[in-house]
Amino acid sequence: MDILQKSKTHLRRIGLTGGIASGKTTITNYIRKHKNIPIIDADNLSRELIKPNTYGYNKILDYFGNKVIDNKNNSERTINRKLLRKIIFENSESKKWIEKLLHPLIKEKMIQECSQYKNNQTILLVIPLLFEAKFEDICTEIWLVKCPKELQSKRLIARDKISEKEAYESINLQLSFEEKRKFSDVILDNSDDQNKWIKTIRELL
Repeated sequence: MDILQKSKTHLRRIGLTGGIASGKTTITNYIRKHKNIPIIDADNLSRELIKPNTYGYNKILDYFGNKVIDNKNNSERTINRKLLRKIIFENSESKKWIEKLLHPLIKEKMIQECSQYKNNQTILLVIPLLFEAKFEDICTEIWLVKCPKELQSKRLIARDKISEKEAYESINLQLSFEEKRKFSDVILDNSDDQNKWIKTIRELL
């Protein structure tokens, strides 16, 4: 059954994923602007789940202490997400710990959000670590953004003001495109010409 036939018989839960700085946000914004479908973003859910006084927030403070609190004019004592990313980037044990905490919470929240859109035919789930966090089972199809590492690296350097070495280290922390491709239904080619992925989206949505 091809993907268009499949879409006629199922509530479509499209999992959009891709490597860091591959263009997921650009593609999501295009879909938000041109297609009238609900969008649930794992990164947004992650932010909600570590707001002050939530379960995730308290667990993170118990584990890391006050060093992860954003001290800049911050009466609410919110977590400094940039600093937290830096810590888990540099420490594999901390990375495993926080993924074990947050991934199940994000997944549970995403399932809850999906249940609110039962009357919609299609939902877009934006999940950067879809494969790494094992979210495949909540998607009816998976769309993977294709982008060369060199382009990812340039975008990361410009976006996060980091070195080329740090950029490639961040990219290589995730599963490779080749591995993800084996388990994806649709490839959105964001290598050079955005008209390629726009054409694909117009055909499938």
